[in-house]
Amino acid sequence: MYIYYMDYITTTDLRTKSSLLIKTLKKGTKVSLVHRSKVVGVISPKEETITFTKESIKKLKELAKKQKLPDLSYEERDRIYRKQLEKKYGKGIS
Repeated sequence: MYIYYMDYITTTDLRTKSSLLIKTLKKGTKVSLVHRSKVVGVISPKEETITFTKESIKKLKELAKKQKLPDLSYEERDRIYRKQLEKKYGKGIS
């Protein structure tokens, strides 16, 4: 069975070929939108967002422990941040 995935779709075809458009977007390909023989835009699939699971959070915590980053309190982080701002912009920043 041959499945055709579209490279372009016209504005009039949006109504009749919407299911094919959805299949093409789910495949991960971009589709050009054509109106009066001119490409007016590109329809692209939505980028997948990363969802964190309990296992992935545990892996991230293990990676953080392996990096041996210094334990900083919020006050120390704020002091370092303000020092960097002062270095970059001067003393006038509050």
